[in-house]
Amino acid sequence: MNGQVSARAASTSPSSPFVVIVDDDPAVRDSLDSLFRSVGFTTCLFGSPTELLLEQLPDVPGCIILDVRLPGISGLDFQSQLIQRGVELPIVFMTGHGDIPMTVRAMKAGAVDFLAKPFRAQEMLDAVMAAIQRDQQRRSASAALDSLRDAYRTLTSREREVMMHVSSGLMNKQVAGALGLSEITVKIHRGNVMRKMNVRTLADLVRIAEALGIPRS
Repeated sequence: MNGQVSARAASTSPSSPFVVIVDDDPAVRDSLDSLFRSVGFTTCLFGSPTELLLEQLPDVPGCIILDVRLPGISGLDFQSQLIQRGVELPIVFMTGHGDIPMTVRAMKAGAVDFLAKPFRAQEMLDAVMAAIQRDQQRRSASAALDSLRDAYRTLTSREREVMMHVSSGLMNKQVAGALGLSEITVKIHRGNVMRKMNVRTLADLVRIAEALGIPRS
């Protein structure tokens, strides 16, 4: 069922983790399809990288199972293409012709695991569970960062200036001098910043500033 979410997995909850299987061998695809559906995962089956690029994947935690040797392009080169396209799904490689340099290259590029065929079903399941957990963590971190950015957008330009100076370690009096404001005005802006960014301590504000990439004054 190339390029399609497996119809046999249609009864699975849309929010359940999904596994993308890319292999030009139909027998391998079907075998892995059965394995992953047996533990409740949704599967997406593709016979080539091109088919995957044409498909809209579910917006839920998942991973990609990728054969190293594929028609037209190697799995390692396709991994590079996915990175360039901003596809952040973790990858588990499988191959019958793996070697150490190949493994090192895949892992350095962010692969979760590199399994040599034939592999045991439990080995594949363990690798996929680790990959999905990594994707869940990435998504949680991304959502948290998006929330911080939304809060930061509510700050006025002056409040952003105060936040930059305060998170750099300046005292209210120093901030007042740097911005040409009274110290009481700085205190008011600082209070607004803490409230809008939903933090109670300076340490929390510093961590948020670092996460947002706000430069130090």
